[in-house]
Amino acid sequence: MVNVEHETAPEALAFRDEEGNVNPSFLESASRAIAEGDAEGLRRLVDPLHEADLGALIEALDHDDRTRLLALLGSDFDFAALTEVDDTIRKELLESIPNANIAEGVRELDVDDAVYILEDLDEDDKAEVLEQLPPPERVALQRSLDYPEDSAGRRMQTEFIAVPPFWTVGQTIDYMRETEDLPDTFYEIFVVDPTFQLIGTVPLDRLLRTKRPAKISDIMSEDQHLIQATDDQEKAARLFQRYNLVSCAVVDESKRLVGVMMIDDIVDVIEEEADEDLKALGGVKGDEELSDTVWHTVRSRFPWLFANLVTAIVAANVIHLFEGSIQQMVVLAVLMPIVASIGGNAGTQTMTVTVRALATQELRRSNTWRIIRREVAVGVCNGIGFAIILGSVAVLWFGIRDLGFVIGLAMLTVLSVAALGGILIPLTLHRLGVDPAVSSGPFVTTTTDVIGFFAFLGIATLWFGLS
Repeated sequence: MVNVEHETAPEALAFRDEEGNVNPSFLESASRAIAEGDAEGLRRLVDPLHEADLGALIEALDHDDRTRLLALLGSDFDFAALTEVDDTIRKELLESIPNANIAEGVRELDVDDAVYILEDLDEDDKAEVLEQLPPPERVALQRSLDYPEDSAGRRMQTEFIAVPPFWTVGQTIDYMRETEDLPDTFYEIFVVDPTFQLIGTVPLDRLLRTKRPAKISDIMSEDQHLIQATDDQEKAARLFQRYNLVSCAVVDESKRLVGVMMIDDIVDVIEEEADEDLKALGGVKGDEELSDTVWHTVRSRFPWLFANLVTAIVAANVIHLFEGSIQQMVVLAVLMPIVASIGGNAGTQTMTVTVRALATQELRRSNTWRIIRREVAVGVCNGIGFAIILGSVAVLWFGIRDLGFVIGLAMLTVLSVAALGGILIPLTLHRLGVDPAVSSGPFVTTTTDVIGFFAFLGIATLWFGLS
């Protein structure tokens, strides 16, 4: 499909503005056509759009206009656009579409895109949609849906080209020319034995450069990167990233070829996983979307905020222990938040680096202690630096020389502990099988707050003889 900015149709409205956002004029035209029930005018607007642009248009429309757009387009609606919208919008739209229409729409999609849509349906609707599909398509989709959620089997395409090793290059090329149901996009030919076990691959460029009489077995590469259908999609993404792959074979437990993962699928996986990790670090569930209702968002965020309330109460109890010292020396109350704040930020920095390193498997058993020593050294160095800076500020600010020493020692302590806690807490949670991206935050925050308050107020109490 071509973009609406195609040079042969200069009179057409540009879909995106200079910043890459949906053009307000285009959105207004689409909304007007929907409001007037102008199906023909709406088709003229959206027909040239790529599925990603159609998805962006759907997201930009008002809630009611989305379902009207689908109704006006009817059978001309490209169901691939549903893979480009966020989960909440897709589920809402699927609820408004009859199952017979869904069945007709997914028939035109690649298996991985069809699975992406069907997995959002409840079991009864999913079964009804599958029943209305031709047997070959139904079997392919059901097999993919049987694999675990977020597995390579859910992401793979089941359309690929596999040939026996005794074929010649000429036979293979003729087969591809004469076969009508080839995959839309492919980068390599898979070589299989009679049991459909993968024995090699032939990149398309090598196939086209080789003379026709050459046997496939003579030009195939036996060095294979395989993905198990039950592997987590994140593991598959790391394989693509590590070896710069554009496609990769997917095999079952018997090593039989069952599908192929493509780079476009992996780009989506990387974006999803990064989005999930980023949200988790902020205490937001990975499936939260901007289109979620207020009540759904409240329920999603409340547990995290409650956990933070508990940790805040723990830190407040530490302050309460030194209530007498604070009353005798009020300046401690002024400087106390600075120590805790810097400690918390330092712990969060280390935690973020650690969680990301665990997600990408850069942090392993073989280098754990080296990284721990590195982070502690960073914490000590930062502690010394900030001890000098904040100690000097305290002396100049309040004119109490000993106060500079006290807060400097507290800074050194809290930044060293923050660095240690920022790496040990995610590591411990990871070893226990708990997602460190989700659970590390409250623990690290509590540790740095408690240690920060206790170190500063405790040292000050001892040094100045407070009670």
